[in-house]
Amino acid sequence: MKESKIFWLVVGSQELYGDEALAQVKHNAETIVETLNNTADLDFEIKLQEKLAISADVIKNIMKEANYRDEVVGVITWMHTFSPAKTWIRGTQLLQKPLLHLATQFNKEIPWSDIDMDYMNLHQSAHGDREYGFINKRLNKNNEVVFGHWEDTLVQQKINDWMHVANTYYESFDLKVARFGDNMRNVTVTEGDKIEAQIKFGWTVDYFGIGDLVEYVNKVSENDINEILEQYKVAYDFEYRDYSKQDFEKSVIEQIKYEIAIKQFLDDGGYTAFTTNFEDLHGMKQLPGLAVQRLNEQGYGFAGEGDWKTAALDRLLKITTQNRATGFMEDYTYDMREPYTHVLGSHMLEVDPTLASTKPKIVVNPLGIGGKDDPARLVFDGKQGEGVMVTMIDLGTHYKFIVNEINAKSVDESAPNLPVARILWDVKPSFEQGIRRWIEAGGGHHSVLSLELTIPQIMQLFKLFNAEYELIQ
Repeated sequence: MKESKIFWLVVGSQELYGDEALAQVKHNAETIVETLNNTADLDFEIKLQEKLAISADVIKNIMKEANYRDEVVGVITWMHTFSPAKTWIRGTQLLQKPLLHLATQFNKEIPWSDIDMDYMNLHQSAHGDREYGFINKRLNKNNEVVFGHWEDTLVQQKINDWMHVANTYYESFDLKVARFGDNMRNVTVTEGDKIEAQIKFGWTVDYFGIGDLVEYVNKVSENDINEILEQYKVAYDFEYRDYSKQDFEKSVIEQIKYEIAIKQFLDDGGYTAFTTNFEDLHGMKQLPGLAVQRLNEQGYGFAGEGDWKTAALDRLLKITTQNRATGFMEDYTYDMREPYTHVLGSHMLEVDPTLASTKPKIVVNPLGIGGKDDPARLVFDGKQGEGVMVTMIDLGTHYKFIVNEINAKSVDESAPNLPVARILWDVKPSFEQGIRRWIEAGGGHHSVLSLELTIPQIMQLFKLFNAEYELIQ
């Protein structure tokens, strides 16, 4: 099922070749759109603009209309013939949505037995692409270019990947983060300029006292608790360990209250990301753990200790990856033995279940900090595969992103005394270089790990924001 949002295809040409040629241009464009929508594996619909882009006024009006329509996430352009780039200047300047230049042509092969100058004039995307590419560069337009024949599966995949990046950029400007409590005291990297983040990325970051959340917790009904508890019994294994069934379920029920209350609070305010802090828990019996993990699984962004930047980044990348294998993470400890060098990632409680490779089990265990009751949490081993770690730092003058390619590995060793989920990974280009360069760049201890996000996608997203980033690979 395709998303309700759409992308416009705008086809460049000119009046020089006459009405018959323009009719053929439009017919070819209609064929491409129909094929892509019906047979390509695209998650968004493409809508052809009826008017061909043959003059500056037409192009300007198309781009103004694209800006105005909320359902239009981005614009895809195709230079079917040679489209003089001066006609694109004003419209391109006005366009405020992501732009993809699809550098393709209608026919895949050259028809050597029939080719003549009429064919050459009509099918000169190679000519038009360079003219159009120049003006985008001259205008410093942060557009993406996909080259190849439109029927090729790889080209279609690149288009679809970019669509998700464009949608992420689009949704970023409606992203709202709820902070339950403030930042962890004396920690630097979780701080940041919220006004600059709203100007640059569109994020709204709001503080709420714990009492605001406790009011919601106190309103949770017993029927709602029982309904969620039954879901838990199906989805997870219960590992009682040294707890009685009564004490175990009491802890789990407290987390169910938090899950229901936080979700209701977020949904009421239009928030899709949130933070908690073990130093701000007045009126709560536990630090939300299992509750947070359940909400992560539903697509809400999160980070601990009041780290709103990472919470927003988590939500942002979940949008791009459709909430697959993407979540808040912390480098916890190293195995420094050669040749086993790798990182063990986890957190106090809140490791994202979208990263789970094993069936999660619910465990209750003392937290050790915060001075509250023993919280329930999901414990599992992480998935394997190529991925990225992404963090965001505030350098005072601007924001910067740091990206490290990683390889998540299977966890072969048992850890019977470890009451949290765990993920193991190697860093690139090597254990020493990857970690050293991350530290030298100022990378924080909070990040977002994704086994679905690709390097081209993350670079496309940062380009749309015109943001500084450093790629460690």
